[in-house]
Formats: sequence, C-alpha cells, structure tokens
Amino acid sequence: MLIGEVSRRSGVSVRMLRYYDRIGLLRPSGRSDSGYRRYETEDLRRLFRVEALRSLGLSLEQVGRALDDPGFDAARMLSELIDRRVRRIAAERELLTRLREIESSGPHSWQEALSAVDLLSGLRSGRSDERQAAALRSGITAAAPDPLIGIYLSEPEEAVAGSLRWSIARAGEAAVPTLAAHLSDPVTAVRRRAVHALGEIDGPAAADALAGALADADPSTAGLAAILLVSRDISSPGIPLSVVCAPLVRLVVAGQSDVEAAEALGSLASHSARAAGRITQELVEQLAVPDSAGRSRIVQALGEIPGDGATAVLLELADDPDEEVSRVARYLSAGRLRGDLGGAPQGRR
Repeated sequence: MLIGEVSRRSGVSVRMLRYYDRIGLLRPSGRSDSGYRRYETEDLRRLFRVEALRSLGLSLEQVGRALDDPGFDAARMLSELIDRRVRRIAAERELLTRLREIESSGPHSWQEALSAVDLLSGLRSGRSDERQAAALRSGITAAAPDPLIGIYLSEPEEAVAGSLRWSIARAGEAAVPTLAAHLSDPVTAVRRRAVHALGEIDGPAAADALAGALADADPSTAGLAAILLVSRDISSPGIPLSVVCAPLVRLVVAGQSDVEAAEALGSLASHSARAAGRITQELVEQLAVPDSAGRSRIVQALGEIPGDGATAVLLELADDPDEEVSRVARYLSAGRLRGDLGGAPQGRR
C-alpha cells in the first residue's frame, strides 16, 4: 500500500507519515514495481500501535521506546501519564472555576472583567498579606458575593477570613442563600464559617438561616448560631426558648466559648421571669456532671441569670462539698445579696 492510500485509510497525514519515516519511527519495508516505498501489513500494524500510544499522551520518543525497547517500563510510564493527566484536569477545573467566578461577578465590560480577574488573583495568592489586601479592596461583593464566599470558606488564615467576612457582610442578604446552602456541608469548619458570616448580616433571612443552624450536629457550631441569634435580640419570633437555650448550655458545660454562652443565657433570661426560671432549671439539671470545672462553669453561668430562683440556687451551692463550686457560689450569692452585681448579675469582673 502506497503512502497516499495509507493516509486516506488511517487518517494520518502524508506529512506525518513522512516524518515518522524520517525519524525512524515507522519506515515502509516494501517497494513497488516503480521503486516507491510500500507499506506492508506489519508496517500498518505498527502504525496503528503508534497512533494508539500517541492517543494515551506518549511523546514520539516514548512511543519508539515502547515499541522497540524490551526493557521499557510500561507500568511506570502509565503511572506518569496518569499523574500528568490528573494535574492537567486539576488545572482545567481551576481555570473553569475562575471563569465562572468572573462570570458571576457580572462584568459589563472587559475593564470590569479585568478588575475581577485582578481581585480574584489576589484572593488566591499564596501570600496571606496579599489575600488580606485583596479582601479589603473587594468591590464585586455587593452585586455578586458568591466568588468571595467560596474563597472565604476555604481561607486558612483567620485574619484574612475576617476581612473576607466583612466584605461578604457588605453584600447584605444577597449573600444569605449561598451561605445557607453551606450549612449542610459535611465539613464542620465550613459550616461554622458560614454561621459566622451569617451572624454579621442584618435581616430576617440571615436570622432564619441561623435558626436552622441551631440543630447542627457540632455543638460549637450550634452554640455559635445561638450566641449570634441572641445578639440580635430574638425574644419574639417563633424560635422556642429551649431550642436556643440548649446549645448555649452545652457550650457552658463543655467549656467552649462558655463566657459568651453564659452571657447569652443571661440576655435571654432578662426577657421575662419565666425565661429566667426555665434557664435556671436547665443549668441546675447539668450540675450532675462529674467534673469540678464543668460544675464551676455552670455556677458562673447561674450568676448571669437574674431573679430569685438563681439566687436561691447559688445560696444552696455555697455549701457544696466541692470547694471550687462552693467558693464561686459564695462569691456570686454574696454579691447578689449586697446588690453589687445589679439586676442581671455578672459572674465575671
């Protein structure tokens, strides 16, 4: 079979076939009556192998070695090809993500698109100071906060994340749907970041999303949602007191953000005598915990609760056999009886 016919049947150009011949990768082994080189059956079989190996990503040099070198390490070459392809796919995915981020920022001109590219490049810098600067100068969030939210949720530096959170808050409730969607993320740190950002956004949609996070499986995430909700003064609309109270009590017992949790309980209790009584009961029920530090924290939280009920419990705990518990209870109850600590006693000064 002459070169033109081989080209037509194989789809390999005449130019490429001649190049294969020149470098010794595929040389026709026959001759026609007129002296032209002719491809025999074995040559065609080799051509198909060459093209098959090239389709896997091998260079022409590697193809030649694979076909002619008995010691060629096929397993190692396949491993290298897989690694190379994985890196290429990752790069393509990163490019696609960037393009979608730029698109979602809503540029109306190439100048705006270039500004978005500059901002997103800064936010993805390997240097935290450059990411911080980019976060502080963010100008795309008010209209389209989604790109910034994705970067914020994966930012390793807390200081940079704080600046990103500030930028996201500027978007207002436009950022709530995306943040709320991440409240079901399997990664606890991502859910906690989303809760924190929601806490800095005003409006009922953000409050509703935070209320949903009260049931988070992670106690610190649920507790953070409760603290942020209480800071909004959620005394009325449809969130049962027990639902907000429970994660705060768990934080106190566990010693995680217990000061903030106790203060939030005190704020909730200040709404009514009924609320104060209910929260006092919730805390008293936790005094059965075995560790002294946990019981001491519960006593300190009781010091935040206004009303005679909490005072009576503190007076009783002043005689507790645990020395640390009794010491804290005596101090708090004495202050309440003197009136030094006011109507909503503060257990910490």
